[in-house]
Amino acid sequence: MAVTHQPKGEKMKRVIKWISSRLEHDESKGLFQLIQAASSEFNLSPKEEEFLMSFYKKKA
Repeated sequence: MAVTHQPKGEKMKRVIKWISSRLEHDESKGLFQLIQAASSEFNLSPKEEEFLMSFYKKKA
């Protein structure tokens, strides 16, 4: 897997799209599980994971 460097804002946009798509199409997985999966997929820091949790809680 090639590592691409991109601005953090772009990375988080991709992560949010990735999570949102899965939330929309597969309701069997919870938000916490999807954030954990995204963390592995996108190599997220704990701070980025915290941001995602607060981002989706605000949307709810």
